[in-house]
Amino acid sequence: MNTPLPPADELALIDRELTQLDARRLHLLARRDWLLRQPALLAWGAPAAQAAPAVPGRPKEASAPSAQNVLLTLGAVLLAVAALAFTLVSWGSLGIGGRSAVLAVVTAAALVTPAPLLRRGLRSTAESVAAVGLLLTVLDAYALFAVGMPDTDAAAYAAGAAAVLAAAWAGYGRALPALRIPLPAALLTAQLPLPLAALAADAGPAELGWALLATAALDLALAASAPARWPARAAWIPAAVLGAVALLIGLSESAAAASAADAVAPAALLAAVAALGVAAALRIPGAWVAATAGGLAAVAALGGTVRPELAPGWAVVTYLALALPLLAAVRVTALPEPVRLGLARAGAGIAGLAALWGCAAAVTALVSRLRVFDEVWAATTPAAGVPLAQPGAAAPVALLLAAGAAGWLARVLPARPEPAVPAVALGWGGLFTAPLALGLPVAAVLAAQLAVTVAAGVLALRSPDRPTAIAAGAVALLGAGSVSLAALDGRAATFAVLGLLGAGCAAGAAYGPAPRWARSGAAALAVGYATATAVALSALTDLAVPWWALPVLAVPAAVAVAGPRLGAQRLAAEAAGTAAGVLALALACGDAPVLALALALAGVVCAGSAVRADRRALGWAAGVLFVAAAWVRLASAGVGVPEAYTLPVTLPALAVGFLRRRRDPAASSWTAYGPGLAATLLPSLAAAWGDPYWLRPLLLGVAALGVTLAGAHRRLRAPLLLGGGTLAAVALHELAPYVVQVADALPRWLPPALAGLLLLAVGATYEKRLRDARRLRSALGRLR
Repeated sequence: MNTPLPPADELALIDRELTQLDARRLHLLARRDWLLRQPALLAWGAPAAQAAPAVPGRPKEASAPSAQNVLLTLGAVLLAVAALAFTLVSWGSLGIGGRSAVLAVVTAAALVTPAPLLRRGLRSTAESVAAVGLLLTVLDAYALFAVGMPDTDAAAYAAGAAAVLAAAWAGYGRALPALRIPLPAALLTAQLPLPLAALAADAGPAELGWALLATAALDLALAASAPARWPARAAWIPAAVLGAVALLIGLSESAAAASAADAVAPAALLAAVAALGVAAALRIPGAWVAATAGGLAAVAALGGTVRPELAPGWAVVTYLALALPLLAAVRVTALPEPVRLGLARAGAGIAGLAALWGCAAAVTALVSRLRVFDEVWAATTPAAGVPLAQPGAAAPVALLLAAGAAGWLARVLPARPEPAVPAVALGWGGLFTAPLALGLPVAAVLAAQLAVTVAAGVLALRSPDRPTAIAAGAVALLGAGSVSLAALDGRAATFAVLGLLGAGCAAGAAYGPAPRWARSGAAALAVGYATATAVALSALTDLAVPWWALPVLAVPAAVAVAGPRLGAQRLAAEAAGTAAGVLALALACGDAPVLALALALAGVVCAGSAVRADRRALGWAAGVLFVAAAWVRLASAGVGVPEAYTLPVTLPALAVGFLRRRRDPAASSWTAYGPGLAATLLPSLAAAWGDPYWLRPLLLGVAALGVTLAGAHRRLRAPLLLGGGTLAAVALHELAPYVVQVADALPRWLPPALAGLLLLAVGATYEKRLRDARRLRSALGRLR
């Protein structure tokens, strides 16, 4: 017979089909038996139940039916419960001989029965009976302890019993290899003797760790000796768990040691864990995690012996120095790959933790500089500067060691450029915080940190590797901000740092070989430092803060003048110049006349930039700024007439619309004249409706009439509709009092009656009104 399935898949398919057929047959037989027991069927003379014919060639027991497994499991549980009940309840009613005979007979029967069951193919039944037999051996051990050795230490007896049971179960499983339960049970039981023996001997944590480690070593030996056999190949799982617990015990004891002598015992345990981990990685393929744990344990063992004699910071440096040689494992080709990877990852992990500690100390020192805002250029500030939190000399040393390790990895592993980024960041952190840790004078600290910042900026401009350049640019920006903040403590330091950093950024923006993003960032920073310098120069004078806006506005003006010569950096420089302009307006907000002047000057800058063809859009910003300047000036003068605010907008807008229509006759009147007319007519109309005098409505009506006639004459839609609508609203405003008087004089029923007559008239002439509406819409559509 030829089938498209492989033999193994076909065999599995046949087993599933037979299982389903067996389940269906059992269901039908149960249903038939229930139906035959019904009185109604018996009364009708239903035939007696007949035995189902045997199916030739059918096995006596199905391979793996779920119902059978449930029954066998339930039977095994019931036998176990019965054994427990017998042991705990009925044991005392028998003599010594009877007890021994019963247990021996029952246990022997349970352990011997699986052999004939396996020969007959009843594997599931044999597994259940074997499980009961193993449980009975545990009960035998308990009974022996309770009757024969009641004065023996419970933990010591449990250790010996676990060892005997593990050996017996292993032999039983080897004798009947078809059973799946005995060998895993023996493996799990074998984990108990040594730890229980340590507990029985009142061992301390270190001795318990040795017991766990010895058990893990035996498990690893089993896993390495028979890696392809079950359950020997799974022995690495308890070995990993026990080894991890031993490692944690060694680390906790080493951390708690108060002297070098106290740290010797935990160091020995950790050294043994390291040796076992490396040995496991050598013998078991893919066990790099064991090598990693071994590397961590080795570093902890060596460093733990000297840690109690060192300060906490230098203890971190010691651990880091001991871990760095592990990174060299990546170059030792004689070692298997799991060992090389595990040791290198252990060294990298310890270096990363030490680097995090160093970064935390450095950040704490740098954040303390924020206190300079309390006394910027204050005469009471001490000459030594604002006191800083000292990171300690160990923090920069740890950062520099970690940076050196990352740089070495980036060089020896050219296919993995990731270490270059932490190398740059950590190197900058170590060099930047070293002057603080050494306690140098403020001037020396600023000079050293300024040099480190400039070096990072040069690396960002010249590095061919983009991730490295980005990392260097980020730390250069961070360093520039920190140095600039620290320089606010004194006037001379402020101008020196701002000037040097601004000049350096300008030079970087002009450095042609640098990447475009780096030069653009440098250009933006140069504009920012120019703005900061302008603010600092303004602070030297006796001018009020709002007047500082005028020097600051010189920065965006200079950027606008130099715009065409900035090349690819123009956009970044103009964005920074815009931010400077916003800062200037914010500074001027405290004085309305000064704000109006600043708005006007900003409008001049935008208008000057809008002269260029590629910056025409700034003309709208210039118009908005001019209008805002006029409005602020009028508001500061106490002017409340709305036309004083709207007419300066309407007249230029109408002039621009007229020029637009002359250049493009097809332009819509809404685009050309709509904004200008609406800017005056609508606010004036709103003011006229609340004005109790006659002059404003009269002037507004005359203006609206003129706009309407001009729109009708020129056939322009926007003036016609805006003017006509305004004129109608003014007329309604003037007639409203009389309409109210007439409405009060009329009877209450007359308005509804007139409304009804109007609706009737409109309905009777609906077609004509519809034609008139269409004609009006067509006429409006012909207007522009």
